[in-house]
Amino acid sequence: MRAAFADPVLDAQGAFRALLHAMSHPGRVVALDAAPDAPAPLMPAAAAALLTLADAETPVWTDAAGEALDWLRFHTGAPFVADPRDAAFLLATGAPPALDALDAGTDEAPQEGATLIAQLPALAEGRGWRLTGPGVEHEHRLAAEGLPPGFAAQWAANAARFPRGVDVILCAGPRLAALPRTTRLAEG
Repeated sequence: MRAAFADPVLDAQGAFRALLHAMSHPGRVVALDAAPDAPAPLMPAAAAALLTLADAETPVWTDAAGEALDWLRFHTGAPFVADPRDAAFLLATGAPPALDALDAGTDEAPQEGATLIAQLPALAEGRGWRLTGPGVEHEHRLAAEGLPPGFAAQWAANAARFPRGVDVILCAGPRLAALPRTTRLAEG
């Protein structure tokens, strides 16, 4: 079994800080200081995010299989579920499930909404979507290559459920960006 983080405590703390920074500044691309030695097809940022967030109490769904699934099971200790609707955290190495098919929490407990971690070929700031909302001073631009067609419409429907909804962490190699459910997204 491959190791996860080289220094489990410090590297997990660094990954948590990167995730917190990304969630606090929607659309800002953040690079990890240290990445886990994850088997293919797992990308370093996606693997780090799940290692940092999941534990024995959080149901996880992933489309990863074989060595990657075994590695995630071993290092997170999380229960893995077959149905994406039953997961608190989801890691999509391929096409992600539709946002409206995921747990959005309830009006009484919106914090129970799922977090989708999606692996993408590329993330770039300065072009692409126009992001506004909490954590964005005026407007931030983010290009996220590889999301399914119609993602912007899915995101608008997700935002309409507020305070319920799904949060998304986009990962490309050792870099990540976050879309909290409060972020408004416009194309172009």
